[in-house]
Amino acid sequence: MRLGLISAFLFALLGTAHAQSMRPPNLSFAEADWGAAIAALADTDFLGPVAATRRIRTAQAGGGIGAGRPAMPALTRLNAAMAQRFTGIATSPVPVLLPFDVEALLRDQAAGTADDSSARYLAGFHAAQFFYAGPAGYDAAFAIRTADVAGLSDIPFSRPIEVQISGSLVLYNLDPPIAVAGSPVPELEHEFPGIRRMILEHYLRYTFVRFGVPYAVSALCFDAGVSREGLPTCRTADRVVQHFLRALQMAGGMPSGLRAIKPLPVERPAAVSTTFGYHAPGRILSGSGSRKRAGRTDFTVYSQIRFPLADAPASAGSELLGGGRGETRPGIDEPLSYSWRDNFCERRSFPVAQCPAGTGHQGQDIRALQCKIAPGTERCEQYGEVVAVRGGIILRSPKQEAAYLFVNSANEHIRFRYLHMSPRKMDADGLLSGRRVHEGEVIGEVGNFSMQDAGTSYHLHFDIQVPTKDGWVFVNPYMTLVAAYERLIGARGTELADPVAVDSAASGSGSDAASSSAKASRTDGEKRRPRKSEKPARHRNGKR
Repeated sequence: MRLGLISAFLFALLGTAHAQSMRPPNLSFAEADWGAAIAALADTDFLGPVAATRRIRTAQAGGGIGAGRPAMPALTRLNAAMAQRFTGIATSPVPVLLPFDVEALLRDQAAGTADDSSARYLAGFHAAQFFYAGPAGYDAAFAIRTADVAGLSDIPFSRPIEVQISGSLVLYNLDPPIAVAGSPVPELEHEFPGIRRMILEHYLRYTFVRFGVPYAVSALCFDAGVSREGLPTCRTADRVVQHFLRALQMAGGMPSGLRAIKPLPVERPAAVSTTFGYHAPGRILSGSGSRKRAGRTDFTVYSQIRFPLADAPASAGSELLGGGRGETRPGIDEPLSYSWRDNFCERRSFPVAQCPAGTGHQGQDIRALQCKIAPGTERCEQYGEVVAVRGGIILRSPKQEAAYLFVNSANEHIRFRYLHMSPRKMDADGLLSGRRVHEGEVIGEVGNFSMQDAGTSYHLHFDIQVPTKDGWVFVNPYMTLVAAYERLIGARGTELADPVAVDSAASGSGSDAASSSAKASRTDGEKRRPRKSEKPARHRNGKR
């Protein structure tokens, strides 16, 4: 009790700094040129008449592009032909580009010889592991074994290589922006005018604009001349991605009446908690920053999520330096009074373009504080349930540690990643690609898996990625989690002044971050610093 009273007093004493306001993300919106997209279907046989207009509008006052859904028989037939293979394809408000031989399928359907399997139409890629269309655009993932494909069979890489594509009406404008210009791709310029190639956060990326919509095609790779930890080299990935790009065809979508919608305002309770406090974003622990650089000051609440742990109390902080356990021993000292600490950009070798050093921790560590204590010990026997922070669709292959939750709504296009849950349990529970989950649904338990059981401490790694003009980019999830936790406990926290030395927060240089990101050694994930008595734990990358 005494410790709780002291902590409450410190909260009141230290919470005197002027707290900056949480803010919603800065969004921009593309305008799909559906007239041009439909005109591009003119040479596709078996689709019927194609509208000749360059732009599709209605005379309705305030109507958006395609408001009222004018008659478009060619597009309607295309969606109908593809719907069984790509569920919900007509809900995409952007033209859906996929590595799919649409003309061959339509020809086979007309002849009554269409293959129920999509394999013969996918240019050597496996049937869609993941396809999700919604009001903000669409995302899809495909995998390929190079040995099975003419022109790629000489590549000495035996594992499937996954390629992702996204087309988004919604883009997140980051501050500072990622300073990666990318390089031109002359061999693809004729088919994709303005296409750029870059390596950012261990993803080889191609970005281009077609029909007024920004698209990004990407593949995880290791940029050091040799494959590592199950990833292909970026040179190998480049050949596969170019094969993917050359196979792209328009496969569906439909104009939407939606106009640009502002992001939802940040929701915070009116009551103030006497036990929950948090240090400002970017105020990482002293000595914990990558390359002696600071954290990332970012007060943005990127999404109005449900907190990812089922129950309070919970703590956020550094697992690397043991700062993720709050100020009390869980279940022993009462009441629980605790403060949170940002550890985005904490010392890691993983590339993070938004971190001042260009490398760092790609998300936030979270620990459940309420757990059962084994008799005669201080060891927790129960580590808490993990829930879906929003309604969306899962991207995850069997046996893999990383679970992605994609969200696609009129207000946002965003994805969340969970790490360190047991892959065996996730497999048994069916937490696999294509599964639709609801906000608050239990999807797993806090674990300690990192390449192996007991590979890290018991905690949840949670991170956020958003689509930008350069593809999906890691952003600081800290204030998003603070706001979510406030809603969970029904009271807002106190922003604390910091009585100890910390690495000062700074925005960092976008160019420095970008160049460091391209040179950094490893991809998305994390590991703890081993004790002297332990062997360093190998870490499994977060690829699906």
